[in-house]
Amino acid sequence: MKGQALLFISILLLGSVMGQVSYTIPEEITKGSFIGNIAQDLGLETKRLTSGKARIYSRDSDDYIELNRERGVLLVKERIDREVLCRQTTPCALHFQIILENPMEFYSVTVQITDINDNKPTFEEGEIKFKISESAFIGTTFVLERAADLDVGINAVQSYELKPTDNFALKLHNNADGNNNVEMVLQQPLDREKQEQISLVLTAVDGGEPHMSGTMLIVITVLDANDNAPVFTQPTYKATVTENSPKGTIVATISASDADNGSNGKITYSITNMLDDVRKVFRMNRDSGDVTLIGNIDFEESRHFQINVRASDDGGLTDSCKLIVDVQDINDNRPDINIMSKSTVISEDAKLNTVVTMINIEDRDTGENGKVQCFISENVPFILKTSTTNFYSLVTDSELDREILSECNITVTCSDEGVPSLSSSVTLTLQISDVNDNAPVFERSSYEAYIVENNTPGLSIFTVKARDADWNQNARVSYILEDSSVNGVPVSSYVSVSADSGVIHAVRSFDYEQIKDFHIRVKAQDGGSPPLSSNVTVKVLIKDKNDNPPQVLYPVQTGGSLVAEMVPRSVDVGYLVTKVVAVDVDSGQNAWLSYKLQKATDRALFEVGLQNGEIRTIRQVTDKDAVKQRLTVIVEDNGQPSRSATVIVNVAVADSFPEVLSEFTDFTQDKEYNDNLTFYLVLALAVVSFLFITCLVVIISVKIYRWRQSRVMYHSNLPVIPYYPPRYSDTLGTGTLQHVYNYEVCRTTDSRKSDCKFGGAGSQNVLIMDPSSTGTMQRIQSEKSILDEPDSPLEVRLL
Repeated sequence: MKGQALLFISILLLGSVMGQVSYTIPEEITKGSFIGNIAQDLGLETKRLTSGKARIYSRDSDDYIELNRERGVLLVKERIDREVLCRQTTPCALHFQIILENPMEFYSVTVQITDINDNKPTFEEGEIKFKISESAFIGTTFVLERAADLDVGINAVQSYELKPTDNFALKLHNNADGNNNVEMVLQQPLDREKQEQISLVLTAVDGGEPHMSGTMLIVITVLDANDNAPVFTQPTYKATVTENSPKGTIVATISASDADNGSNGKITYSITNMLDDVRKVFRMNRDSGDVTLIGNIDFEESRHFQINVRASDDGGLTDSCKLIVDVQDINDNRPDINIMSKSTVISEDAKLNTVVTMINIEDRDTGENGKVQCFISENVPFILKTSTTNFYSLVTDSELDREILSECNITVTCSDEGVPSLSSSVTLTLQISDVNDNAPVFERSSYEAYIVENNTPGLSIFTVKARDADWNQNARVSYILEDSSVNGVPVSSYVSVSADSGVIHAVRSFDYEQIKDFHIRVKAQDGGSPPLSSNVTVKVLIKDKNDNPPQVLYPVQTGGSLVAEMVPRSVDVGYLVTKVVAVDVDSGQNAWLSYKLQKATDRALFEVGLQNGEIRTIRQVTDKDAVKQRLTVIVEDNGQPSRSATVIVNVAVADSFPEVLSEFTDFTQDKEYNDNLTFYLVLALAVVSFLFITCLVVIISVKIYRWRQSRVMYHSNLPVIPYYPPRYSDTLGTGTLQHVYNYEVCRTTDSRKSDCKFGGAGSQNVLIMDPSSTGTMQRIQSEKSILDEPDSPLEVRLL
């Protein structure tokens, strides 16, 4: 039925990812014709076809069949001609696979193409001629050419008719291959004298509906007697030839004999095949009967040939035989590797047995030559698994780690078992995508950072560095200062950490004498989801700086009393007078102290120990040496730059205490006298300066007062109308101002610091009304020079 599919479905489940569906359709149906609902037959939803990007994979079927994903049906893509597609092969079928992704699946589909009667029988030649002797015996047979019909089965040639049937009848012989040998049998003797030439029509009819036919004209020339036909030595010959044999190879030699003599016994050989391509591959030597190879023989295209040979003598008598040529296969085809579906990227956390590629292998050879084994390169975390014959899946065999292997080149090699073996290979490149499975790692387990005290806030102290073996955003490291405290103070008030670079900055200036070291914890966190992190401890040590001068502990310097060391005149050289004791709160070499004698009443008498500060005599004391000796000792540290302190040591060179007392009493009185004189001089200078400034201020104030009074209080002949502002009291106390207030305003150059004071009741009058006056208001101008000075305090009193 043209335009309508005859549907036959058989589903065979092969594992969890394979199914097989078969359909049957007639040839020549129109483009777009419905073949079958593949989604329903496979038990799939149509949205699975869309999401899985379903497609047809085939070597030769994609030009004829198309898949409609939205409807889930198979449609005819192009007109299908069974005779072009399969020739005489039956059954004729298209084989292909439906490939799905995410996850990868494939299903095998077979579409059988049934024949329709669209070709009529044809003869290779429209006319054939025979020369038959008039002496031919009744029953003599003549082999006729068979008609060729591209259709198969019932639509192929089913019968022959020969007309007219006065002298000849038609005889058919069934062969083992299902074809018929057509022979013409002499029924009535021929008489050349009556009819020298006879014309017959051979008609071939097929079995299709409607019947179709083809005709051939047979022209018979009646000859004089030739009563012996050629005879082959055997009805069927067999030969073997290896595929890819060179042209010119003699495949077989056919031999026939004729009992006649002369021209009637001369035999001519010919090949009578009309339907197939035998004449394009083989050639018959007309005289010798040698069958020679003239074309290429490929086992994968044709495994055997049947050559129909006819032997004819010059008298027109013939005989026929068959030559069966078997083609031997050699290993001349490499395995063909076809990638059905593949992934180029796989996540490193993919599960075991995850399918990344599906492969189809085909070797056109047969037997051992067609058996194929596939394997992949070593040291890769993948293996090949076979799901069915010639189908392989590349799956994960172990856990993936992008940090060890970020890109994998997998070479798939397939070899057959022929001799010599042939192989093919293909290389698959697979990128392994990253997941956040590695935490940042610091270069060291702990760090020590040093900073010199008295640093500038914001100074860079140290840099911590962590590396993340992951990639891209997962390897982006941020640094965070973890919360903690140092001596009860948050660590963030001491240092800060740059989130991007890991640089540790000082937030404050450090003092070695207050804090010598402290610990912080820095966390390195990557940018993955969820983020991973690690911690490291950084010990910050404060380095000392020479910022403290030495402090003298002994001798104690007092302001009120005088302390002196007593040295008898009878002491020996090197006598220990005293020892200057000093300390430095710095550390290290900044606290190393040295002592030097800066000034002395007699430098030749005493010396100071450089390291210990001991003051000793360096010569014998004599009577000429003064009793009062004043030594100035400088104490220096070893810092850069060095700092120092000085101390005055009083030494009394005497044998008795009264002598020392008399000498140092005068010294004290002189010192007190000098101090008192200085004090009185300073006090006198201060008093004189104060008096001068006071006089100057008074003179200026008087001048200003007079100038203002001359402007306000002037004489006029016009009467003055008294004016009483609201709430001002009169002289009788009967006004509206119920209270008397004092207002004191203090002004400074900065108006924001001005002050205003509200006092209590006062007794001074600013405005006074004289009861004896005639209505004029006497205005008393108080001194307001202070108003004109912006830097002076202002006092205003209102009655």
